[in-house]
Amino acid sequence: MVKQGPRPLVICGPSGSGKSTLLKKLFKEFPDTFGFSVSHTTRKPRPGEEDAVHYHFVSVEEMQAAIENGEFIETAVFSGNMYGTSKKAVENVQQQGKVCVLDIEIEGVKQVRNSDRLNPLLVFVNPPSIAELERRLRGRQTETEESLQKRLNTARIEIEYGSTPGNFDVVIQNNNLKQAYADLRDFIVRELETQQDQGINVCLNRVPVNED
Repeated sequence: MVKQGPRPLVICGPSGSGKSTLLKKLFKEFPDTFGFSVSHTTRKPRPGEEDAVHYHFVSVEEMQAAIENGEFIETAVFSGNMYGTSKKAVENVQQQGKVCVLDIEIEGVKQVRNSDRLNPLLVFVNPPSIAELERRLRGRQTETEESLQKRLNTARIEIEYGSTPGNFDVVIQNNNLKQAYADLRDFIVRELETQQDQGINVCLNRVPVNED
């Protein structure tokens, strides 16, 4: 199969691991390089989230119909809600000549990691500890005690899978945000420079960012 531009970037990690913050920094420093794949979900929007920006918020019935129509590259159920990455969402980014970023769950990673269609770079973001993860999630004040415990139980499974050698190309240990971002950036830039050497057109224009 003909490769469609640069390899997509799959980033995965427990809720509260800091992957969203890391991605924001990456997009800010390399504004022309990456495009975000907007996932579908059946969960309700959180305060400040916009439809078709943060997620495509759909009903269970809509999601199931789209899955049956073969519209998704990967789907997963997480904390009782369905998530998925549609083929169209990835193609929309690739058509812009950008690296498509997929922020997906472990079950989705298992579906795409051996995909000839995607051939993705796989990154796992590991939190400092379960205790720190719990502190961050409680700080959000968006979880009930039941949903919090579900997320923590899921996180334990995710960390075990993410820490298993061979499941990801790199594991980013997010004990310190500045160091974690430097590790992520260095890995991605190195990979994209390798793709440039292979004749793949990748824009790596960098915007200087003040370090906090």
